[in-house]
Amino acid sequence: MVNKISLIKVHADDNVAVCTRAVTSGETLSPLNISPLEDIAAGHKIALENIKQGDVITKYGFPIGMATQDILQGAHVHSHNLKTLLKDSDEFEYSPVSFADTPAPQSRTFKGYRRENGKVGIRNEVWIINTVGCVNRTAERIAQECSLRFFGKCDGFRSYTHPFGCSQLGDDLDDTRTILASLASHPNAGAVLIVGLGCENNQLSKLLPNVDQPENRIRYFNSQEVTDELEEGIKAVESLLRSMENDQREDVSVSELVLGMKCGGSDAFSGITANPTVGRVTDLMCDLGGSVLLTETPEMFGAEQLLMNRAKNQTVFENIKSLILEFKQYFVSHKQPVYENPSPGNKAGGLTTLEEKSLGAVQKGGQAQIQSVLQYGEKLACKGLSLLQAPGNDAVSSTALAASGAHIVLFTTGRGTPLGFPVPTVKISSNSDLAQRKPHWIDFNAGVILEDTPIDECANALLQQCIDIASGQLTCNEKNGSQEIAIWKRGVTL
Repeated sequence: MVNKISLIKVHADDNVAVCTRAVTSGETLSPLNISPLEDIAAGHKIALENIKQGDVITKYGFPIGMATQDILQGAHVHSHNLKTLLKDSDEFEYSPVSFADTPAPQSRTFKGYRRENGKVGIRNEVWIINTVGCVNRTAERIAQECSLRFFGKCDGFRSYTHPFGCSQLGDDLDDTRTILASLASHPNAGAVLIVGLGCENNQLSKLLPNVDQPENRIRYFNSQEVTDELEEGIKAVESLLRSMENDQREDVSVSELVLGMKCGGSDAFSGITANPTVGRVTDLMCDLGGSVLLTETPEMFGAEQLLMNRAKNQTVFENIKSLILEFKQYFVSHKQPVYENPSPGNKAGGLTTLEEKSLGAVQKGGQAQIQSVLQYGEKLACKGLSLLQAPGNDAVSSTALAASGAHIVLFTTGRGTPLGFPVPTVKISSNSDLAQRKPHWIDFNAGVILEDTPIDECANALLQQCIDIASGQLTCNEKNGSQEIAIWKRGVTL
C-alpha cells in the first residue's frame, strides 16, 4: 500500500520531520507543505525550518544532536550536517515523574503449562544444553536423533550450543555458567538434558546447583565418562519424556507472562511505528499484572535520564545509574568510543546519532514505572517493567532476555533478520515493504501505522497475537527452525 502521507513530524517541538518515502527535489510534501531542496531517501530527516550551525536539532521532542553547519529549510539532515551532543561523562539526578494509581489487573488468560515448581511455560520442549563447545556436535546429534525417534512426544527437541565453557576465567566463566543455568531453568523446557565433556572449566558440579528444575525433569552426564555419548543422551531423553507425558495446557492468567523487548536492524520508522507499538504493549502488560524486560543498555545512552525518572524509588534510580555507568566504563576500559553507534545499516535507514536511536529504542519500554534492574543472567523476580544489563547485539541480548525469564521476545526491525532464539521471537516490521518482502521472517506489521491505522489498535492486535503465541501459535522463527543462543564474552581467554 502507498503511504498516504509523505512526512511525519513526530513531536510538536521538532525542527525536523521524517520522509515516509523517497522524495525528490522540488515536490511539495504533505501534510507539512515542505519542498525538499534535494532528493532524500525514505526514513531520512528533512529540515522544517532554517537551522544555524551550533543549533540543537530536535526529534521526539528531545535533542538528537547539533548542526555542524547552517541547514536550510527543506535540506537533508544526516551525518554530513549533524553530530551527537553526548559526552563520555554525564551527571544524573533523580527527578521522579508521577504515576496514576495502577488499576486492578483485568482477567485475561492463555493456555500454558503449569510446572511442578510453580513456574509457567508456553512450550513443552526438551532442551539439550552443553557445558562446553567441545560437545556442540554431540548435543546437536542427540536433538536430531530424538526428533526422529520421538516425533510428536513433545513440542520439539532443541539443542542450544555455544563455543564457550573451556579456557575461560573469572567473569566470563561466571557469565557462561549463569546464562546456561538460567536457560536450563526456563519453564518453556518441559525437561532438560545437560551434556558435559569432563575436563572443561565449566564443570557440571558447579553448574547444576544453579539449575531450577524438578529432579525428574533433568538429566546430565559427561561424555568422557560414557561409552557412547549419543546413545546415552537418547536414553536420558527417553526417560525425561516419560515425566512429560501427562503435561497439558491449562488456563493461566496473563499476569504470569513475561515479554522481552528488543530491536535490531532499526530504521527511521522503528521509533515511529514498531517501537511505540511495543511500548503500548508494555503498558498493557503492566496493567494486566504481567512482566516486561527491556535491555540493550548502550541503546539507552542519550535517553537514560528519562528512564531514571521513571524509577520506582531512589534505590531503583541508583541501580539504573549503575547499569548505565558500568556499561560506559566497559566501553572506556576497552578503549572504545562510548557513543560509536548507530551501525551502518541504521545510518542507511536514516538514523544519525545515538541519542536519536536511543530515544526511538527506549519507546519499547512504554510509560510504565520501572520496578527493578537485573544484572546479566539474573532471573526476574518481580512483576511490571524491569531493565536488564546486556549489550545491543541481537543474539546476546535476546538470549539474555530468555535466560532472565522472557517467554516471548518482541523483536522490532526495519531492516529484517531471520534470527531466532530459545523462546518464540515475534518479528515486528516498522514498515510494510519489509513485511511484504519477507513474510517468512515477519510475524507482525506495524508499518500499517504509516497507512493511518491507529497505533492503539495496532498494539491491541499485537498483544492478542502474543496471547495466541503463548497458547501455542508458532512464530516464523519456530517454523523456520531458527533458534539459537549467544553468550556475552567480556574478558580473557586462556
